[in-house]
Amino acid sequence: MSAVSVESWPHVFTPGETDAPVLLTLHGTGGNEQEITGIVSHLWPGAGVLSPRGRVSESGMNRWFRRLGEGVFDVDDVIQRAGELAEFITAAREHYDLAERRIIAVGFSNGANIGLATALLHPEVLDRVVAFSGMFPFADRDPIGDVSAVEVVLLNGVADPMAPSASVNRLEEAAASHGAKVTRHTRPGGHGLAQSDIDAAREWLAGR
Repeated sequence: MSAVSVESWPHVFTPGETDAPVLLTLHGTGGNEQEITGIVSHLWPGAGVLSPRGRVSESGMNRWFRRLGEGVFDVDDVIQRAGELAEFITAAREHYDLAERRIIAVGFSNGANIGLATALLHPEVLDRVVAFSGMFPFADRDPIGDVSAVEVVLLNGVADPMAPSASVNRLEEAAASHGAKVTRHTRPGGHGLAQSDIDAAREWLAGR
């Protein structure tokens, strides 16, 4: 992995309460590190916030990794960027003196995908993910090792053309086959974030 500096990576950090986890908020395509932090108060009031910005630009929009077309990911870049995010998390844990506080990723769409990729490739760094409108990030490949320490919740619309159910099924099956504990919540509708998603995510987090 390339060297990553906390200072040089645009991000937001709020310590929150010391007995609460830190939520790693990961924005979707075209978002940024500021706008997604608002979700934290709905999921875990008092939680810390660590919110980095995706460092790939697509037509001026922030993203976490390159894609070759809608829903067609550059898997080599996914793997590289997941490694960089894992390095950022490790560096931020030391930089902000987070000690043993749990860090839980909360991502939407492209942010959900990089959170999932990071946990599935680097479970020693990130082992909890709330994935809103995410999908399987590795196309026809399976680079996943032992992820028996990982727990994820997948929250998707059943008619989402940007994160098709077939890809979510593949994600659920692949993660579980490598030992991850997967919870899945589906709702009517497509790509987006509904109140039922927030409610299900909050309930899942409360059990962690």
